Order: sequence, then C-alpha cells, then structure tokens
Amino acid sequence: MTETITTPTTPAFVLVRPQMGENIGASARAMWNFGLEHMRVVAPRDGWPNQAAVALASGAGRVLDNAQLSDDLPGSVGDCSFVFATTARPRDLTKPVFSPEEAMRVAAQRIAAGERIAVLFGPERAGLENDDIARANAIISVPVNPAFPSLNLAQCVLLVGYEWMRATHDVTPHTVDMSGTQWADHIEVEHLATHYEDRLEEMGFFFPAHKSHSMRVNLRNFWSRMPMTRADVQMLHGMMRQMVRWKTRGD
Repeated sequence: MTETITTPTTPAFVLVRPQMGENIGASARAMWNFGLEHMRVVAPRDGWPNQAAVALASGAGRVLDNAQLSDDLPGSVGDCSFVFATTARPRDLTKPVFSPEEAMRVAAQRIAAGERIAVLFGPERAGLENDDIARANAIISVPVNPAFPSLNLAQCVLLVGYEWMRATHDVTPHTVDMSGTQWADHIEVEHLATHYEDRLEEMGFFFPAHKSHSMRVNLRNFWSRMPMTRADVQMLHGMMRQMVRWKTRGD
C-alpha cells in the first residue's frame, strides 16, 4: 500500500530557543486563536515538555501536544521549501523583506500550491541571530517604534497569526510548471551548503581566519535567498564534485 503524504494547510510557527515556558504557552494560545496548530520548538531553554507552557496555553493544549521538538534549526525546517524569519531590527544580510501582511499572503499562495512553509520566531531576549536568519528565504519585518523595537514572543506570534487569518479569506491558488521536479526542501539546501563549505574549507577559501564566520553566514544567506528545485541542488552538487576532480588532476 502506498503511503499518502499530506501537506499542511497552514504554516509551521517555529519558536527558536525560547527562554520561558510561559511565552511558549501564550504563543500556543495566540496560534489557536487564528486556527494555527503546527508549532515547532527548537532547543527550549527550560526543557520540554514544560508545565509552565501548559498552564499558560489554557484551552490551546492541542497545539502543545502536537508540537515538534528539535535540537537545532536545520532539523526543524528541513522539510519546508520556504522559510520566513521575523525581526524588528535591520540586519546586515541581503534578503527579500515583507510586511507581516505581505508575508502571509505569499505564504497562503505557496501553501495553496502544495508547499510547506515555516515562520521563525526568535528568543525573547534578542530575537533571531544572523546565523538563523541566513537559513531563511525571506524576512518579515514587524513595523514597531524604532525607539522601542522589543516585541514579546507571543505578541509577535499573535500579529503574524492575525495576518494569516486575513490572508486566507481570499486566496487565489497559483501553479508552477515544475518540469518533472519539485522544490528543494531546506534539509536538501542545508546539505548543499555543507558540501560547498567543506570543499571550500579544504581549498583555503575562508581566509583570513577572523572573517571566516561572516563569510560562511553570507554563503548560507546566498543559498537560502535562491528558490531552488531538487534538480538545481543536484546540479550544484555535481558542479562542485567536478571542480574538485579538476583540481585533483591539476595537482
């Protein structure tokens, strides 16, 4: 018997390294207010399951019961083809930037076309790190008071959830001729990025040493900014393998 794989009809809301169980519970309530139940939790500071989260969820326990726990961000979004990262402050990364309203309209269209979508929310203290955002395809910029850009985790979840509800009231599905392939999942792009980093490290590309980390972040950002199919990923793997063969022959 062939197993049927269903695609979620709502985006996954990914809480990255949340610090307080209370905020996880409040986020679950905010999600369920707008019919969102696909929560993913990455490396929560106070462990999982979390009784403080359960206490604050109050009626939205099903969101916590079904939440997916991951040790790291790549493991959490590996099955997604497009990832948004929420931030309230400018970043030194070249990314498409959407308002919450625009982002959820795009998310609704992509989900209607059969894609898996995720939205990243950062830790309460400082939000997402550049390493996290480099793995996202686009940024959701929350318009807040520039003199006080701090936004509570559950408030941010509520804001994006509200825009999701608005966007899904009138969505026109669109199709893309995939020519026999599929959109690459994030885990496939992650493997591609690792392949290139490893080979470039062997070639001495990441020089000087004090710039190595920023170069790697920019390279990750480059990969995630491009919409890639599985055929694209396979071709880029093959290109790097061939370049390594040529270098070996030249040596």
